[in-house]
Amino acid sequence: MDADSPTAALCERLRVVEEELGQLRGTAADLRRRVGERWDDPTDSAERADMITSEAEQEAVIEVLENRREDLLRRLGEQR
Repeated sequence: MDADSPTAALCERLRVVEEELGQLRGTAADLRRRVGERWDDPTDSAERADMITSEAEQEAVIEVLENRREDLLRRLGEQR
């Protein structure tokens, strides 16, 4: 496969999306864990709310990336 081919470009974009998804899933899981654990309790309700909001934002970005990944996979399937 030529490195400049459309398929190679889609594969590279897919690799980047998969990497971003892995990182975001890790961050979101860490935020969920921190909110749920009492030993690492945020100092006040505002801090807890910020953490919950951050986790929700991470989940929204994950959803966008999952949709992008599905689109890239579909496009790759069309080219093969």
